[in-house]
Amino acid sequence: MLQIAFIRENQEKVIKALAKRNMDATSIVEEVVQLDEKRRSTQVELDGILSESNKLSKDIGELMKAGEKSKAAILKEKTVLLKEKSKVLAEAADAFAAELLEKLYTLPNLPAAIVPEGKTPEENLNVFEAGEVPVLHEAAQPHWELVKKYDIIDFELGVKITGAGFPVYKGKGARLQRALINYFLDKNTAAGYNEVQVPHFVNEASAYGTGQLPDKEGQMYHDATDDLYLIPTAEVPVTNLFRDVILAEAELPILTTAYTPCFRREAGSYGAHVRGLNRLHQFDKVEIVRVEHPDNSYKALDGMVEHIKDILNDLKLPYRILRLCGGDMGFTSALTYDFEVFSTAQDRWLEISSVSNFETFQANRLKLRFKDKDGKNQLAHTLNGSALALPRVLAGILENYQTPEGIVIPEVLRPYCGFDIIN
Repeated sequence: MLQIAFIRENQEKVIKALAKRNMDATSIVEEVVQLDEKRRSTQVELDGILSESNKLSKDIGELMKAGEKSKAAILKEKTVLLKEKSKVLAEAADAFAAELLEKLYTLPNLPAAIVPEGKTPEENLNVFEAGEVPVLHEAAQPHWELVKKYDIIDFELGVKITGAGFPVYKGKGARLQRALINYFLDKNTAAGYNEVQVPHFVNEASAYGTGQLPDKEGQMYHDATDDLYLIPTAEVPVTNLFRDVILAEAELPILTTAYTPCFRREAGSYGAHVRGLNRLHQFDKVEIVRVEHPDNSYKALDGMVEHIKDILNDLKLPYRILRLCGGDMGFTSALTYDFEVFSTAQDRWLEISSVSNFETFQANRLKLRFKDKDGKNQLAHTLNGSALALPRVLAGILENYQTPEGIVIPEVLRPYCGFDIIN
């Protein structure tokens, strides 16, 4: 959430920055500033009345001690009127504050200066590419055919148990999935990330804290009985570990990693491009989350990008990195890099990771602060990235490593799998 003080002092800057997201924010910025003015002026009037009421209470006490009961009675009548007025003003101030908060929730984060202009994914900027695209044999198949051939993932069985988008992993498919999870976690912990296990349900406050609400409620599974949400990513519970926390500056940075299943409704996703593992309602992902000093967050973002590059280089998969344009960025992000693996069998790029810096946007919602060297509370910066999302990584391995003899396992995963080929 954008800070109201920043909006008030930088209205034109905010409007111009949000225009990079193809959003005309003129009217809502004006509404936010006007609501804040009403809230502040109402609060000033309320504070004045409360101060006057406190003074009258002291005067009444002194008059009663002096035996001036009639004068004290006159002041008591005045305090009654002041209390009634203060109640009205307090309710008005609360109403203005609630309306202001609701408006602030509708404003996305401001894009960083280096975010490219653009409206569609086609306008994202390709900033890096690595790995060789393999030449496959003539009988090469997409992964949804390979998993049937080798009986390692069963989509139909998942449909029977739950519905479309909930696959069942079997045999070497399940072992390869587990190998990827363990390999990713080991890489992350070796890089200094502290592993945690977190709940797979979150409450409403947590979903608001990281920006899933009110922006993405249609994409989340909701249990109305207990008012809990199944997590769309480990980012939500992991980042909320630090909600309502004031850190010492010396505690920064904080690096955390977690494996969780992820649940997304993916409403409106149809067609061949979401076939097989390309788009699921339940999938596994290993996440990395950082809490950083504002001065260091972009250096940390670069480090996260290099870390994920190292993982993909180990897997020897062809990949590229895109800097997302303003029109394709997530609601909460200030800058996002997407990693995509090339699927040779599908002849297309598959997104496998997004790495983002949210600056103070999430921290402001979370009230995640640190005490600086002058003893003042400052908002921290939060960052997160997939390291990595498993379905499309698995699809890339199955398709790019297929041979007439079977699917060869990447060398780095063999100690985790206990086998070197699926045949």
